[in-house]
Amino acid sequence: MAIEDILLGAVEKEASDIHLTVGRPVTYRMVGSLVSVGEKILTQQDTEAFAKEVTTEVQRKKIEEVGGIDFGFSFRDRARFRVSCFKQQGHYSLVLRLLPAKFYSFQDIGLPMQLIETLSLPRGLVLVTGPTGCGKTTTLATMLNYINENFPKHIITAEDPVEFMHHHKKCVVTQREVGDDVPSFSEAIVKSLRQDPDVILIGEMRDLATMESAIRAAETGHLVFSTLHTTGAARTVDRIIDVFPAYQQPLVRVQLSSTIVAVISQVLVPRLDGNGRVAAFEIMFATPAIRNLIREGKTYQILSELQTGSRYGMIMLDDYLKQLYAQGIIGYEAALEFAVDPRELGLQLSRVQPVNRGRGR
Repeated sequence: MAIEDILLGAVEKEASDIHLTVGRPVTYRMVGSLVSVGEKILTQQDTEAFAKEVTTEVQRKKIEEVGGIDFGFSFRDRARFRVSCFKQQGHYSLVLRLLPAKFYSFQDIGLPMQLIETLSLPRGLVLVTGPTGCGKTTTLATMLNYINENFPKHIITAEDPVEFMHHHKKCVVTQREVGDDVPSFSEAIVKSLRQDPDVILIGEMRDLATMESAIRAAETGHLVFSTLHTTGAARTVDRIIDVFPAYQQPLVRVQLSSTIVAVISQVLVPRLDGNGRVAAFEIMFATPAIRNLIREGKTYQILSELQTGSRYGMIMLDDYLKQLYAQGIIGYEAALEFAVDPRELGLQLSRVQPVNRGRGR
């Protein structure tokens, strides 16, 4: 099987990922589950041939040196893939993530329209959080594309690798790939401050240096977007603060309370009709009350602010799941699987009569 056939199959089947590893057939991730394609078991020669088709000689040399490499590439005019090519047990393995071929609107992915107001702000920190594969990159791309279509600004991104390709619209867009264009996320942020940016996207806040640079950039008059592998608004704030040494944490709380604009925590839930997955969100906007809780180290009280913050556009994940269930978009079991408090949500769902059962949105 040629790699082009595998990529084309993933596009046509709308798979989210492709796994190519020795000892099992070509495997797609479909609606969150792994599905083998055909009966041919891949050999060491097969995966090495696949690796050679999608990598350059320089990239293969790096794999031999450090054990793996991440990069992106476009497939004809059909799609773009993010690739992780690595060695395991002496063999080549590949995992390819299929990236959407288009930008989605806020309505397409279910983001509240109140978020649009944050995109016109001159400064601040907007975080998109959630587990791997939950659609954080798509959400960020949606927001950046909105800025690109509506405001004359300079957007600088630092990504590993570059995933969505943003073409110049109303904005000038500069996309830098960590490893090729710049050595690290933190270095990219520091250098970007001399490149007249309005908006800065950091692919992931992985370490203290990157978090420190991101907060400083937001403080100095830039709108900064980034991601974290956390769930829930309060846990996201705690995660950032806990990365810093104890003696720095009081200062970081003050800095974060003044710079944070919104935290969007999300998961992808299988649709009841079997037609893919739908995003469920927890949204926190930094109201004066929430800023004060962060400043005083009382993040455990953020939950109560979320519960009463619907007038600001805030919503808790379990409430969002309840809405999706009531609309007939997701099933009972799926809602409980992704719930923060499955027992309480189960009690609430028992009193809900879903509409359009099984038909989706």
